[in-house]
This record gives sequence, structure tokens and C-alpha cells, in this order.
Amino acid sequence: MCATEVYGPGFLNPVEGSGLIRSWIFSTDHKRIGLLYLGCILAMFIVGVVLGLAIRLELIAPGETIMGPQTYNAVFTLHGVVMIFLVVIPSVPAAFGNIILPLHLGAEDVAFPRLNNFSWWLYIIGAAFAITALFSGDGPPDTGWTFYVPFSTQTTTNVGLAVTGVFILGFSSILTGLNFIVTIHRLRAPGMTFSRLPLFVWTLYSTAWIQVLATPILGITLLLIAAERVLGMGIFDPARGGDPILYQHLFWIYSHPAVYIMVLPAMGVVSEIIPVFARKNIFGYKTIAVSSLAIAFAGSLVWAHHMFTSGMSDTAVLIFSLLTFVVAIPSAVKVFNWVATLYKGAIRLDPPMTFAMCFIFLFSIGGLTGLVLGSAGTDVHVHDTYFVVGHFHYVIFGGTGFGLFGAMHFWLPKVFGRSYNMRRANISALLLLLGMNVLYMPMLVLGMEGMPRRYYDYLPQYTDMHFVSTIGSWITAVALALMFWNLWQGMRHGPKVGKNPWGGATLEWTLPSPPPHHNFPSVPAVDRGPYDFSGVKADDA
Repeated sequence: MCATEVYGPGFLNPVEGSGLIRSWIFSTDHKRIGLLYLGCILAMFIVGVVLGLAIRLELIAPGETIMGPQTYNAVFTLHGVVMIFLVVIPSVPAAFGNIILPLHLGAEDVAFPRLNNFSWWLYIIGAAFAITALFSGDGPPDTGWTFYVPFSTQTTTNVGLAVTGVFILGFSSILTGLNFIVTIHRLRAPGMTFSRLPLFVWTLYSTAWIQVLATPILGITLLLIAAERVLGMGIFDPARGGDPILYQHLFWIYSHPAVYIMVLPAMGVVSEIIPVFARKNIFGYKTIAVSSLAIAFAGSLVWAHHMFTSGMSDTAVLIFSLLTFVVAIPSAVKVFNWVATLYKGAIRLDPPMTFAMCFIFLFSIGGLTGLVLGSAGTDVHVHDTYFVVGHFHYVIFGGTGFGLFGAMHFWLPKVFGRSYNMRRANISALLLLLGMNVLYMPMLVLGMEGMPRRYYDYLPQYTDMHFVSTIGSWITAVALALMFWNLWQGMRHGPKVGKNPWGGATLEWTLPSPPPHHNFPSVPAVDRGPYDFSGVKADDA
């Protein structure tokens, strides 16, 4: 009996009685919705990269290069809004969380499939509002992605439409998080206890709680901006009795936990990849699982380390600095356990593993530079300098970005049933690693030399580092183009793969590639942990 007769047709096959486009955009199949998210996120990522390249080209030399100061302000604002709200926050959880979570749990779908489709539509509507802000009103927003008051309440640019888009995107994030929490609690296969959950599921679970609990605060804050702009209420404007520091507190109460929405699922991807390519059970499973919950909890208590120079009391500075060092501990635990898993493993440097290794290196740089910013004594010297820009990109691009790329190289052969050129994939990963360091390491140096961030122009002594950084942006762009082209070619024309091309032990590798519409023909029974490789062999064809 062939696999199609047992499992049914693959989910990529046309659905009877429905047009091609309609069967995708109104689909309730979690795998199709995940691919819709992935396609939109990658499209927005390309937009963000182009804007970033424009910023770097402008800064290659002092003075005006390719744009004026007002255009520059708009470009770095849009780069931030697109990358943060349209790419990084939804990247791994919305795309691969949707595709893989039910497969990991042995479920047919998420708990609320129609709500899942509605979440994607909210993402599209929010993205449409944000992009429309570019071409309407009195010019694109120029406030920076943080929308700091009082500037965001007084500027005549089209901040209102961009804020509305981010507000709608927040609802998409909340509904996805709610869906994942219910799915994990209610739809686990028999025998799938919490101690047998794959670590990717643990990170999605931790992230989902942040999405549900923290994102409403962002929504409320954005509504208050709208109220001040439209109704003239004195919430943040000192001239009307408001407090601009209140806005910073409200914004960062959401936006620092949002950093962990961005990076926790990528950590889960790395926790899935390393055991498979080291052929070893993960070291310290329970510790890694608990560290995900600890990061979600402790990460919600450190928001004011963004505000050490805003006039807080010494007591508050001490407390928030201490908590910042505390939240670094569970992140360090993960890195230690990943490295311990590699010890005496039968390591294969296939592309997913290469991206995971790059993740560990770049995220570690990001984490260590974060301690410089978390210590109030050093933060006052580098606050709002290029040191912050370098740190943030090491964590988010080096962390979440490489986690997403690792997930693409790990799971897309399962999703499409085809592989890619391994050599080109490894070359693109190493070239991307080189480009990242040439691009962002000079920013750390510039920050320590005193170069403020978000400035359109700069003093001549900063020219050399800016020039090197711009060269790094070109290397990064070439690496990204090679990686995406290789994946595109592989998913369309690459060699077909079997159920388990990597030799993984979690449930998705028991299904055909691509998986069928309804996943499992019968509910699977789980009798061992997710990283027990006894009797598991790679199936290449």
C-alpha cells in the first residue's frame, strides 16, 4: 500500500471544489497558514533589508550621499517598523510555530483553525496600513520605530496610520498566542506529557504567554497616542499636564518582553537542531524547558534598563540593573546546555547545524554586549549610541534571523518534500556570518567612541568605521541573496526527500514529505522523549 493511500494527499495538493488562491488565503490548514505567514514575512524582510542598505549607503561618508535628512528619518523609521512588527515578532512563531506545533504534538491542527486564519488576515491588514503610511498623508512617519513622545504627538507626518497598523498587528499576535496556549494544553497526543514536549514547543508556550499578557499594553499605549493626537488629551505632553516618561515606561513594558517573543522561538529551533546533528539526547532537557519559562517571566521585569538616563531614582536603577543580570542567567544556561550536548557527539555540519552554530556565536556577542547596557555605570556612556544598534542587531538578526534561517533549512525539506544544495547553503551561512560581523562589530566600536545613533550626519573621525560597516552590509546582502536563491531552487527543483532526511526523533519525521492535509491517519501514541534516537535512521529517499 502506498503512502498516499494511508495518509491522503500532501497538503500542497489542490483542494477539490475550491479555486487555487481561495483555497490558500481562506485555508484553515495550519501548514498552509504557516506558509502564508512565511511568504509575507520574507517579502517584508526583503523590504526591510533594502531600507537598511539605503541607510548604510547614506552613512558611507559624511554629508548627504543619496538622501536628505527628512528622508533619512523616514527610512530608518520604516526599517524599524517593518523589521520589528512585520518580520521579527511574527517570524518563527507565526510561520514555523504554525507549521510544526501540531505536528510536534501529534494533533490534526491548532485548537482554533478559523481564528488562526483570521490572525493571518489581521497581519495582512496591519501590514497594509503600515505600508500605506509611506505613500499617504503628509509624508511617511519619521519618529523612529519606538514612536517616542512628544515628537510622535506633534509631528505632521503620517504617524496615525502607522500606529493603527501596529495596533492591528498586535491583535494578530495576541490571537496566535492564545491559540498556541490552548493547543498545547488540550491537543497533545496520548503519552505526550509536558516532560516529553519538544523544546521548540516549550519556547512557543513561553512566547505565547508573553504575546497574550504583554501585547495588550502596547495596544493601550498606541491608543493613548491616538487620543493625544486626535482629541488633544494631556497624557504624555508636559504642556497639557502629561508625562513623556510615562510613555517610555508603557512602551518598554511591552517592548522588552517583545525581544523575547522575537528570540525565544529561535532558541527553540536551535534546541531542535543540535540533538539531531550531534546524534545525542539534549543535555539538561528540564533545565532548558524551565529556562524558557524563566526568560519569559524575568524578561517582563527589566523594561526600565532602557531608561537609565531618564532621571530614575538610584534605587530603581539598582533594581532594574540587578534584574537585567538575572535574566541573562537562563539564556546562558541554554548556551551551556547546547555546547554540552555537542560534547562527544557525532556532529554533522549540515546547513541547519551550521546556522545553529552561527546563532550561538552571534547571540553570545549580543548577550555579552547586553550586560554592558544592563550595568548602569557603563550604560550612561553608551546609551543611545551605535553600541545599542550593534547590540540589538547581534541579538535580533544574529539570534532570531539565524534561528529563522536554520528553521527554513531544517524543516522546509519536510514541508516541500525536496532538498537544496548543501554546499551552497553552508557557504551562504558562513558568508552571512562574515557579513554580520563586518556590518555590526564596527557599530560597537563607534558607540564606544561616542557616535550617537539615528544621526543623519557625523564627525569625520567616525568615517572609517562607517565605511567598513557599509561594506559589511553588501556582504550580508550577497549572502542573503545566495541563501534565498538556493532555497528557492531546492524547493522547486531539488532532489526529493523521504520522511526523515535528517534522522530526527520528533513526530513530524514519521509523516511523508510533504505532510498530508490532516497530518496523522490516526492519533499517535508517544512512549519516549523527543530526543531518543535509538532505532532512528535518516531516510534520504
